[in-house]
Amino acid sequence: MTQTRTETLALTDGTQLRLTIAEPDNVVRGGLVVLHEARGVTERVRRLSSALAEEGWLTVAPHLYHRDGTDEIHDHHPDEQVHDQVQRLSGDTILADTDASFLWLSDRGVPADRQGVIGFDVGGSAALVVAASRTVGAAVSVGGRGILEPLSAGLPPLVEIACELSCPWLGLYGDNDEIEAGEVEKLREVTDAAPAVSDVVRYEGAGHRFDRDAEAAAEAWRRARNWLDLHLR
Repeated sequence: MTQTRTETLALTDGTQLRLTIAEPDNVVRGGLVVLHEARGVTERVRRLSSALAEEGWLTVAPHLYHRDGTDEIHDHHPDEQVHDQVQRLSGDTILADTDASFLWLSDRGVPADRQGVIGFDVGGSAALVVAASRTVGAAVSVGGRGILEPLSAGLPPLVEIACELSCPWLGLYGDNDEIEAGEVEKLREVTDAAPAVSDVVRYEGAGHRFDRDAEAAAEAWRRARNWLDLHLR
């Protein structure tokens, strides 16, 4: 499996953004900003980044909690710590970190139309924020709360910004005790009216991390890769 490494990038706000990077062994077909789950840049996020790199994508995962010095919240830490960390996210910080990540890709020769973003869990919510605010080649959200009620005080409800999609966006949602089916349908209704092409898919019984249905997880992964293949040429 492709190895990952971590670099540090100075931002204009005086903070140091950590980036976890996975590079293809051969030709780079494009670049992806990978947005992590609620517990940060975990081993699962690193494995997903490596898997994408093996398919030719230069991947960079910004550590969205870097302003608090947090890389990963381990499983033995309480959920309250995860909640507190998520509550500190804002649209401004997400866009600052992803903008820096896109610039990092540009500096390595990846053109803007071959740059995309894919996010998981909380990162899925963040990916939709990016898709509604930046013109990139493609975006994919795998789960993500905050559809009708904001994920944090610094973020709007996703249905309020989904109508502003400025790039092709795919949303993949498994069942989640915190996301009702009606919320996903509302998101689909809003994105259908957006100026950019979109698709929303809900997998019943799969679990919010697709951990209860291996077949649904594999199908969602295929959809995500096909979406990137289609729009990042």
